[in-house]
This record gives sequence, C-alpha cells and structure tokens, in this order.
Amino acid sequence: MATMTPAERERYLADVHVGVIAVERPERAPLAVPIWYGYEPGGEVLLWTDADSVKHKLIRSAGRFAITVQDEQPPYKYVTAEGDVTSIDPAGAAEVRALAVRYLGEEAGGQFADENLGPSSVVIRMRPQRWLSTDYSR
Repeated sequence: MATMTPAERERYLADVHVGVIAVERPERAPLAVPIWYGYEPGGEVLLWTDADSVKHKLIRSAGRFAITVQDEQPPYKYVTAEGDVTSIDPAGAAEVRALAVRYLGEEAGGQFADENLGPSSVVIRMRPQRWLSTDYSR
C-alpha cells in the first residue's frame, strides 16, 4: 500500500469521479452524500447545489467539508481532501455548464445545466488543506 505523491493525488482528484462529501452536523452522524464536483490541480474544489439543500446549510454552518473520490475496481485507489470553505456564491451559468458537461458530455450536460440552474443555485468552493490517499496498485 502506498500513499500518492502530492501531484498524483491532485491529478486523481481532477479526474472525473463522483465525489462523496462529508460535513459534520449537530447531534447526528456526519452527512455523507455523493456529488458532482470540479477541481483543477492547485485549485479549489467546486460544488454546485441548491441554497435550500441540507448539504449547503450544513457546509455554510460548519465552514468546512471533506470530499472523497475512489476507484471501485481493483487495484483500488482513493483520495480524500478536506479544508475550509473559501466562498459560497450564486451559481453562474458558465461554471454550472462546465460542471454538467464534465459528467454528461457537451449536449446532455448543456441540457442538464439549462434545466437545473435556478435562482437558488449556489457554488461552494473549498481549498484542500489536508489530504489522505492510497494507491493499492503499488
């Protein structure tokens, strides 16, 4: 079992995976939910959600969250990044479209973005500060 180098884990996080975010919540286990995300090495994790969602409310309150991405086929790999929220802003059409296209392709992603971007859509950004990673292929 081997930990990834900083460059390897950032490239892995930048690949297309469904992420699972985790955020603490009062008097319950942490909320852990799957989500689409965006990331470029050296940058911030970007999430798109609705301002009325449980995840947005908990992230806003906690001011931080963690995200995990993984390969579900052997040899297994995973990366977890955690950090403080750097911003929560109204979602813009360009960033929402880019995120949807990342997961669905140009045509379906554009349609998805057009149909799901609403006035209460928000974009949450987090700069990773702490990492965990393992690559079982080593």
